[in-house]
Amino acid sequence: MQLVEILKDKCDLSYSCVRVCPVNAIEVKVNKDYARIIPERCIGCGSCTSVCPQDAIRFLDSKEQTKKLLKEKSKKVAVVAPSISGEFHDITDYRKFVQMFKQLGFDHINEVSFGADIISLKYAELFTNFKGKYYISTACPVVVSYVQKFQPELLGNLVPLVSPMIATAKIVRKIYGNDTKVIYVGPCIENKNEAMDFSDDGRIDAVLTFIELRELFNEFNIHESTLEYSEFDTPIGYKGSLFPISNGLLQSADISEDLLTGEVINAEGKSNMLNAVKQFFEDTETIKKHFNLYYCEGCLMGPGTSRNGKKFIRRTRVTDYANKRLKSFDHKIWKKEIEKYWDLDYSRTFINDDQRIETPSEEKIQEVLKAIGKDTGNPDLGCNACGYNSCRDFAIAVSKGLAKTEMCLTYTLKNRHEYIKSLRSTNEKLAQTQKALQDSEQVARKEKEAAQEASDIINNMLHKLNAGIVIIDKNLKIIQSNNSFVEILGEEAKTINEVIPQLLGADLKTLVPFNIYNLFNNVFSTNENILNRDIYIDDRFLNLSIFVIRKDKIVGAVFRDMYSPEVRKEEVIKRVNDVIDKNLEMVQKIGFLLGEGASETEQMMNSIIELYKTFKKKE
Repeated sequence: MQLVEILKDKCDLSYSCVRVCPVNAIEVKVNKDYARIIPERCIGCGSCTSVCPQDAIRFLDSKEQTKKLLKEKSKKVAVVAPSISGEFHDITDYRKFVQMFKQLGFDHINEVSFGADIISLKYAELFTNFKGKYYISTACPVVVSYVQKFQPELLGNLVPLVSPMIATAKIVRKIYGNDTKVIYVGPCIENKNEAMDFSDDGRIDAVLTFIELRELFNEFNIHESTLEYSEFDTPIGYKGSLFPISNGLLQSADISEDLLTGEVINAEGKSNMLNAVKQFFEDTETIKKHFNLYYCEGCLMGPGTSRNGKKFIRRTRVTDYANKRLKSFDHKIWKKEIEKYWDLDYSRTFINDDQRIETPSEEKIQEVLKAIGKDTGNPDLGCNACGYNSCRDFAIAVSKGLAKTEMCLTYTLKNRHEYIKSLRSTNEKLAQTQKALQDSEQVARKEKEAAQEASDIINNMLHKLNAGIVIIDKNLKIIQSNNSFVEILGEEAKTINEVIPQLLGADLKTLVPFNIYNLFNNVFSTNENILNRDIYIDDRFLNLSIFVIRKDKIVGAVFRDMYSPEVRKEEVIKRVNDVIDKNLEMVQKIGFLLGEGASETEQMMNSIIELYKTFKKKE
């Protein structure tokens, strides 16, 4: 299983994990709203687990695996890292602490400090028999993982010895039998990966962190106050109890740390460890020292310990515990135990698991630097906000597909400013558009009011004409008519007009004789006007003109009552001329009012004018 995982549902892309990862094992893909750990590149340092503000990063939980092992019939042994005294400050007596383990179901509880004693003595032996090769210590599994994956050229310089954890597993199996289940309890999460590298007598069946151990104690309601004393099982460690402190391994074997004559350089912490490995690789023959390295600040502050622990308080507890044990320590028995387990096979080999990605071309790197606005100036500098030491390192990571340009704070702020500027411009344009729309609506409202006013004037004018006016659509339905037209049609039409003013929508066929209806049909079918046709409706003598207003769609008609009392024989021409002039004047006014926006009515009026002109000429 994957050792460390990011919960994508909780990740908010704060990039905190990216910033602390020493090997760029966390990628942020384009169009992804979460980060992802690349398992094969991860060295299990656990730095990311303690910095995520959303608590979106978790490491492999071994509690269920441990509970399953504790139910088995074979012997169960807990091998406990000596840094436990610094972690469990709330346990007042270590003898009660041992009993708490037994309450969980362990048969035996052994200290890793004895395994640390043997491994430190093996180191002293290796350094004493110096044959020209300088070594890097392998007690820290993170250091081993880093060299295997990112500096495999140094595999031959790793001390070929197992860690104190594995050494202790070998010892307890020698004591209790090969089928013994061994559960390691310590401060480091990379031990979970280290355990999978061994299948012989040094195998570890489960690895619990101190955090997980606390959770088990709480789950099973195990408390110091209810328990009696119990002792750790033998063999008991000596100065191996100092192993959690970075130079404890050296002191437990009395390896000199003298600055003038000492043969070993001690370094702890992420930056110091990374720089030490780099300088060891580049300048070993200049430095001419062995390197004792720890990724964390010793094993006191590992990612498997409780958060917010104070290093020097924990360091003090570890040394106080060691001093307390050494007051009654039987050095002779310890030496016999060392001799008893000295010849077990503590050797190990390492694998080349090179995870380095080939550096992209300079052209691609420059493209990224240009994209983030860092193509000028010194790209070897940087603000480190993206998690990389320099802008160039970040550009390389982007080129490798491990990062995206949005992780650059400068780039993001620049884009944000441009976005805000664009948004402000868009808002201004939107405001202008809204104003234009309001103005347009106001104009449209005025035009509508003007059109309505013009329509009202036209209707009034039509009703003042003595001639009957009617406008018909292609279905021969009345679109518009005046009172004179209703009067001409007679009583039945007047009755209908009371219900349907101006006979709007009425079928012409039901209102006029068939011969007149047929004339309208002919005009629609031929699109030719019929002018000055004398007709009779009942006992009324009329003059009818039908004319096209819109081809195939609308026609208009004018009915004139030839028996009108106003028409006298001797004044027919004069009357006709007066009527024509007046109607022409009204029609011109109507056309003026309508303008271009009332083209259909204008066409109708023009047709009426033409009709009157024709009539006038004939008179």
